[in-house]
Amino acid sequence: MLDSLLAVGGLVLLRDSVEWEGRSLLKALIKKSALRGEQIHVLGCEVSEEEFREGFGSDVNSRLVYHDLFKDPLNWSKPGEAVPEGPLGALRAMCRRTDPGPVTIALDSVSWLLLHLPCVTLCQTLHALSQPRVSPGTNSLVEQVRVLGLLHEELHGPGPTGALSTLAHTEVILSGKMGQTSASILCRRPQQRATYQVDPTAHLTFNLHLSKEEREARDSLTLPFQFSSEKQQALLRPGPGQTTSHIFYEPDAFDDVDQEDPDDDLDF
Repeated sequence: MLDSLLAVGGLVLLRDSVEWEGRSLLKALIKKSALRGEQIHVLGCEVSEEEFREGFGSDVNSRLVYHDLFKDPLNWSKPGEAVPEGPLGALRAMCRRTDPGPVTIALDSVSWLLLHLPCVTLCQTLHALSQPRVSPGTNSLVEQVRVLGLLHEELHGPGPTGALSTLAHTEVILSGKMGQTSASILCRRPQQRATYQVDPTAHLTFNLHLSKEEREARDSLTLPFQFSSEKQQALLRPGPGQTTSHIFYEPDAFDDVDQEDPDDDLDF
């Protein structure tokens, strides 16, 4: 399962609960990434650096850069040092990182950030953080960036949770039964955009434009039920004292009128 979660970049959202914790899975993914030779940045908000590094060997800890927001989240004790501008400054600093090679960023946790930052601001920063980057140099290689975010689902309503789910490339929902933890994995394929333009009129079975002759024929066409000048005058300007009714009949070119029996169309 770990290999499949690390197969692609983007945001991987780990959704846990009080009963089924997700930090163990987060640390397992970090260890797997470090052993693959990736640089690891951890934004620690809920546990101390010592507790988070516990259980890792020297080969993993040597690749782990810990950004500590647990001791002083608002940077009150040492102004100008450590993490400037609090959690938002830490996230923006990660967006400007210059580490060569693939990078994995772990957020412990997204829930803590969501409780201290507006949801819109956090979503915009996470989107920028998880974008592939172009490495400097002549080859300009596109390097993969993976963001692992731990989300305590029970702390948030459906609005923030839904917004973060929309951003995630992969979601892992932890649950279980009879003391056995299980994980449901939801992977989203990136949206494909067409790189070419299509002419919608290329394969039509009719012509959208009229020639000069067709326009002249259209303009000279007499529309059905069009009032003649005689009928218009009779309706708009009735004579003085006119009380009788008139029936105006204008035969068209296809009428077949029999003068001897004009009502033959009524015969059965």
